[in-house]
Amino acid sequence: MNNFHHAIRRSQRAALAAALSLTGVSAAAQQPFILTLGGAARLAAEKSAGPEAARTRVAQAEARVRQRRAELLPSLSGAVSEGERTFNSASFGINFRDPVTGRTAFDPNGEVLGPVRTWDVRGTLRQTIADFASIARVRAARASVTAYGADASSASQQAAAAAAILYVRAVRAEAQLAARQADSVLAAELLGIARDQLAAGVGIALDVTRAQSQLASSRAQIIAARSERDRSRLELQRALGLPFSTPVTLADSLAGLPTADALPSEQAATERALRTRADLRSASEQIVAAERQLAAVQAERLPSFAAFADQGATGKNTDHLLNTYTWGLQLSIPMFDGFRREGRADEQRSAVRELDIRRRDLAEAVSIDVRGALLDLASSRELLSAAGERLSLAEQEVAQARDRFQAGVSGNADVISASMNLNAARTQMVDARAAFQAARVALARSQGIVSDLP
Repeated sequence: MNNFHHAIRRSQRAALAAALSLTGVSAAAQQPFILTLGGAARLAAEKSAGPEAARTRVAQAEARVRQRRAELLPSLSGAVSEGERTFNSASFGINFRDPVTGRTAFDPNGEVLGPVRTWDVRGTLRQTIADFASIARVRAARASVTAYGADASSASQQAAAAAAILYVRAVRAEAQLAARQADSVLAAELLGIARDQLAAGVGIALDVTRAQSQLASSRAQIIAARSERDRSRLELQRALGLPFSTPVTLADSLAGLPTADALPSEQAATERALRTRADLRSASEQIVAAERQLAAVQAERLPSFAAFADQGATGKNTDHLLNTYTWGLQLSIPMFDGFRREGRADEQRSAVRELDIRRRDLAEAVSIDVRGALLDLASSRELLSAAGERLSLAEQEVAQARDRFQAGVSGNADVISASMNLNAARTQMVDARAAFQAARVALARSQGIVSDLP
């Protein structure tokens, strides 16, 4: 599992190098990150807080594997001790008698002997030869590493989907600002025409006032759109794990993002999602880990076999130490623990059943998620077509009304009304394009392939 951890670290370094290579200069030069939709998703999958935290849990699980493996490896320790001790002679249970007089050597009621000063220098070695419960715990810990790895992949996909949605929101804000600027240009043009007509004696002051009001409204909308753009940029940078001082350039425009992708069939999209969704894989790996935990509990009923030995020197002082040793083989057979193991095993079986229920429910939710995403994508494509038609008609309406106003056939009320319709049509077009791109991201998220977006 160390290889898995190292692979994650290598992928982090590669992602950072790729992000820096997009700029062509070092981050210290504060050159902007040039991001595509897919690039933002991939960068968030590597750099944002959620995946980073999930990868630390993988490292923690790997450390627990080493802890479990230690139960099967030799244990070596050393100790040096020096101290004094007194004894109660009666506590030995032996009556020492003088063979000549027959008198006891010690008081039958006991007396204090000593103190006896001792030195002891000793090394102890213990090696497990066969412990099926420890072996099962190591396997369970390794299964947990795999489960946490799948969970980290799921967190990466979630972060990628969130960043992609924020990217769509950012390019939508850019498009909204551009639309409001276009409205302002039209309002300024109409104001100029109204003033020219008033100066020529063929217009009225009301037309100028209307045009000024329309221009002021357009400027207010520009201010709001600019604020929304700046806020969306900040949220995107936070999702990408970039410092707020780092300039970011969006390589895509909302109108430039693809809209002609062929829709996959429902069956093909669902099958792909069931194969590639990291959260489904994580749920399956969690079941495997729980089953390994159950096997480890059941293996505690089996005997274990170990060897032990210690050797050292002991004596009253360091000038005269005698070597002593102990060695042996130990067979431990679990007999009865008050049904504690049975209770733990039942608890673990219930955990396995719960995880299996969650996995099956998640699989059904994935299928519904894919179907819903396909429906949203299809409807947003139709809405995009309708919005495009309305925008074309609104532009024609403005052109015709402006021609009538310039010819002096009518006042600018019709032009302002048409320009307001054009404003709404542009907003609807921006919203339709953003909804379509959000549906693309939602479909990719439902299939677990957000990081594969271009």
